[in-house]
Amino acid sequence: MNSKQRVHAALRREPVDRLPVFMWFHPKTARRFAELLEIPVSRVAEAMGDDVRQTWVNNNYAMEGIVHENEGESHVDIWGVEWTLQYGFNQITRFPLQNASRDEVLRYQFPIDHLEELMRLMLPVMAHQKDYFIGCDVSPCVYEMYWRLRGIEMALLDMVEAPEFANEMLKRCADFSLELSKAALARYELDWLWTGDDVSSQFSMLMSPTTWRKLVKPHLARVAAVGKAKGMWVAHHCCGALRPIIPDLIEIGIDVLNPIQCNCPGMDALELKAEFGKQMSFMGGVDTQGLLPTGTVDEVRRASARLIEGMTRDGGGYILAASHSIPPETPDENVFAMYQEAGISREEIFDRAAQIRLAVAAQAGGSDAA
Repeated sequence: MNSKQRVHAALRREPVDRLPVFMWFHPKTARRFAELLEIPVSRVAEAMGDDVRQTWVNNNYAMEGIVHENEGESHVDIWGVEWTLQYGFNQITRFPLQNASRDEVLRYQFPIDHLEELMRLMLPVMAHQKDYFIGCDVSPCVYEMYWRLRGIEMALLDMVEAPEFANEMLKRCADFSLELSKAALARYELDWLWTGDDVSSQFSMLMSPTTWRKLVKPHLARVAAVGKAKGMWVAHHCCGALRPIIPDLIEIGIDVLNPIQCNCPGMDALELKAEFGKQMSFMGGVDTQGLLPTGTVDEVRRASARLIEGMTRDGGGYILAASHSIPPETPDENVFAMYQEAGISREEIFDRAAQIRLAVAAQAGGSDAA
């Protein structure tokens, strides 16, 4: 069973040879494992047995796809957002519409003239379409895109003081994500459409569920509908405590929810599985705040086994993933213990790394000969 078959089977609640995995590593963690496995950092996911290949074609590319080497280095993306490398991640240091008047905000143009450039980001991913489960990330879709332009405080203020104005801008954010979705689905043979919109903190939603349902849900539904119309699985990423709107996400056609930040109120993975598991699949739930960085190997093994057993009790509907990227302070042995419970042994990982090293060496030899 290859990765594509494995993920599709799990989402259909059919038997699999092992649990599918899609793990995210902090950049420092990825570099450490690259050194340990003696492979390029770009191939760590492959060595670890990840089953999903996808990339960003919306503004998340500017956040995660453009990599700086040194803390404090910056770039301004095609949306006009300034990003600066801080603590290992690109963080926004200037919002282009933060100090703009409402008339100026309404004159803002999304970078639709860069659509071809953004679509080309998928080409390296499509090289793996035969064996891997392929996704296209069109997030952030609605509110999160707006606050990246406007700033969180101004975006929320607009939604309270000028809901019609805010609704128009949220619509335009979704329109851009919609165009990217249509273009990607027309050009590429995908396995899922990946949407995303962080609307929650670790303690509660950033707005009331009523406000979300009025101003965000209808636009997110339009994006999800593009994938559903093509017969795609539709995945959705939202960090934090989003429990109040999970039924709404199911209603608009979301098939897979990520990352299940299990330390947040209402986000216990096993409770969500019990309540919504017949209507939705889940990806995530491994605690990256307490368990992985500070637990013992035995604690990680027991917790991972309990999570996996509970999340697959109905025969599937689960992809193993962390509740956030695996932090640099996580001991290597804890990571290997988690993978072991998913059916991926340390020996298997090192064997794959050896094959990657041979492939890299052969490629380098061919380049030298040429």
